[in-house]
Amino acid sequence: MPGLEDLRKAVSKLLRRSGPYESIINEYIRDLQKALIAADVNVRIVFDLTKRIREQALKSEPPPGVSRREWLVKITYEELSKLFGGDYEPEVKPPYTPYVIMMVGVQGSGKTTTVGKLAKFYRDMGYKVGVVAADTYRPGAYDQLRQLAERAGAMFYGEPGSKDPIGIAKRGVEELKKRGAEVIIIDTAGRHGYGEEEYLLKEMKDIAAAVKPDEVMLVIDAAMGQKSYDLAKRFHEATPIGSIVITKMDGTAKGGGALSAVAATGARIKFIGTGEDISEIEVFRPKRFVARLLGMGDLESLLERIERLESAKDFEKTVAEMLSGKITFRTIYRQIEQVRKLGPFRKVLQMIPGISSLIESVDDAAKLSEEKTKKWITIINSMTYEELDNPELLEQRSRVKRIAIGAGVETSDVRELYNYYKTVKRMMRTLKKRKDILEKLVKSGRLPG
Repeated sequence: MPGLEDLRKAVSKLLRRSGPYESIINEYIRDLQKALIAADVNVRIVFDLTKRIREQALKSEPPPGVSRREWLVKITYEELSKLFGGDYEPEVKPPYTPYVIMMVGVQGSGKTTTVGKLAKFYRDMGYKVGVVAADTYRPGAYDQLRQLAERAGAMFYGEPGSKDPIGIAKRGVEELKKRGAEVIIIDTAGRHGYGEEEYLLKEMKDIAAAVKPDEVMLVIDAAMGQKSYDLAKRFHEATPIGSIVITKMDGTAKGGGALSAVAATGARIKFIGTGEDISEIEVFRPKRFVARLLGMGDLESLLERIERLESAKDFEKTVAEMLSGKITFRTIYRQIEQVRKLGPFRKVLQMIPGISSLIESVDDAAKLSEEKTKKWITIINSMTYEELDNPELLEQRSRVKRIAIGAGVETSDVRELYNYYKTVKRMMRTLKKRKDILEKLVKSGRLPG
């Protein structure tokens, strides 16, 4: 998340600084301002925010046992949380079933992809999900949604060739209800530009009048930045039952602008899209989001995701092994399998207190593509028990060659896996030695996990 990621760097620099407290504050405030403005947050909002942080830091006294720098991080956390929505906790569990969600958004905002992500999200929660392809405007929308529905394990309804979106939506909802769908998500056509909000809102009202959805959800591309304010405001005024998804948060420097602009309207941000994969969507909880931005970790969100996939105990055991320094290829195998379920290793690590501050140094180790992990699983399956338990045996060329032949890969692939093992082991040893200040805050209960 370009721009917003600089917030973690600002906090990291703060915790390493020394000198007069007021000088530390002034340098830190400048770093915060640069990071927020780079993330497209409104300049006036940035200066008001940092002014409040500075005043509180100078006037308030930290409780016993907490340093002034730690206290400054806590003040920052609280003020940023307010900026992005405060204590709001969206309710994602449908209050009843069947529950119908209608998606709207300008063309190119990632609406159809988001329908697929939501379908998987609710399938993972245990609901029977159905999707309706009512976007008759964009070529390829029907096939794209059909494929996404298949990947998400959701029921699908569409009428290829039809130009009647209202009729498709009505018939689709009726048909999917008959087939037992508990959550039904309708994909609708978007509009071309960010200046066509009137058409978007009219379309939303027309289809909603015919289908009577339980929730209308607006999809906004994070690249809109501060421009999100007008669209979110008008949407929020047009439908009191509305909620918002902000997509592509991982690929734009304007994510902070979009989040703060939408929050300023009072509209509800329910989800954010955090990547291209169908599983990369998360419930937007401002406090946890900010905690992760600042490098404090987000264990609660991590555990929720793990529990949803029924692998909490296995993951905790793997993390414990890795942090203890006892890493073998058996550990690596479990880590790879679990990360394939949970999402990119880098994002999983960001949620663990104490590890997030070291993420920048392990970027290469954390970037595991699906193709690479499949290959590595095959390589590990070609090892002997002795090699699984003693990875250093792969220093021997003969073993590397034998494993490569058995796995049907190049010897360079085996060496790449071995180098990954050494990098992870080195990283975990470093973590074991470091006494992370933020981890101390989390354990003390002064900051949320």
